[in-house]
Amino acid sequence: MSAPTVTEAPVRRRHIAPLDGLRGLAVLGVLLFHAGHFGGGFLGVDLFFVLSGFLITGLLLKEAASGDGRLDLVAFWGRRARRLLPALAVMVAGTLILVWAFGPPHLLRFALNDTPWVVANLANWHFVADQIGYWNAADTRVFSHLWSIAVEEQFYLVWPLVLWVAARGRGAEARVALVAAVGAAASLAVMVALAASPALATDTTRVYEGTDTRAFSLLLGALMATAPASRLLARVGERATGRICLLLLCALGAYWIACDGQNSPSLFRGGLFLHALGAALLIACLARAPASPVGRLLGSAPLRWAGLVSYSLYLWHWPVFVLLDEDRLGLSGWPRTAVVIAVSAAAAWLSKVLVEDPVRFRARWAHGRTDAAAVLATGLALVALWAAVPEPATGAGSVDVTRLTSDGG
Repeated sequence: MSAPTVTEAPVRRRHIAPLDGLRGLAVLGVLLFHAGHFGGGFLGVDLFFVLSGFLITGLLLKEAASGDGRLDLVAFWGRRARRLLPALAVMVAGTLILVWAFGPPHLLRFALNDTPWVVANLANWHFVADQIGYWNAADTRVFSHLWSIAVEEQFYLVWPLVLWVAARGRGAEARVALVAAVGAAASLAVMVALAASPALATDTTRVYEGTDTRAFSLLLGALMATAPASRLLARVGERATGRICLLLLCALGAYWIACDGQNSPSLFRGGLFLHALGAALLIACLARAPASPVGRLLGSAPLRWAGLVSYSLYLWHWPVFVLLDEDRLGLSGWPRTAVVIAVSAAAAWLSKVLVEDPVRFRARWAHGRTDAAAVLATGLALVALWAAVPEPATGAGSVDVTRLTSDGG
């Protein structure tokens, strides 16, 4: 594949294969982190955020530039709903049924408690309010990983409204870039301020899962999708851009290896911000030089496949990890990891083939006026299932006391 010329258009008009591979690396990092093999793998979530900000902003700016400067927000939200909600709904319904049938009572009780917040895309704030820590209590909640989906959904709701106002008239992309930069700086300031609180020493949930404190990752990605950022990168030659890709990938990889979760003192004092900034620069450079050595590596078939199923793989992996624990499988370490990743990958592939792709590309009922009705019907079906699943009886043995005392949720 020939390299693109240095213009603003390629960033937002082509499918960029290396970004699929980057998404694949992100989800693999998360899987290995949750399996206990890679302490810095949680940073894959941050990489997801940056990618989302970059891609969504690029699409919205392209739409604004191609017409009269106005964005069709209803159409955008409809596309997002078709992309995200079917797989999420199937996973939530399937997980509830599986936990009801095979899980211990305490796991079902927590799942029923969390489901309404998941459906409302407010799971992160629910976990913040209940101090359900990401680092030390995940194995008590099958939906604990959905805090990040909630952050993205909230971004998809608010950011297009911002662009609807900012991306009009002359200098639209410069205004969008300014808003993204200022927003990212404000988000960093909130994180640093909260990080200075004594409460952070015992519970990092607020600073790690708050939409305001994580917004800079999405906004830095958005910033790199604007014309001012493109013009700055255009000053760098293609060969130099390839070298920058390699340097950034190595730097990010080193940080993933060195980072040890909340035990890394710098994480909430600028570390996450610098990681997101490096990821945003890498994404923008890959968009400029997809045929560079790093671009070809990330565009390889295995990584691209992982990237193409990354959304469903992320959705399914954690319920599978929780349900197929060491006691149930009779396995530990890498053998158990291999089994749960294989099961998660199979579930993700089935979700893509049977649910996601048909709804996005072939289902007529998912487009036009019936789109909103389908979303409403899906929500009502989930509510009905949630109401139908009986809550486990309260009493001795209904809650895993050991987990509750050692894990916050």
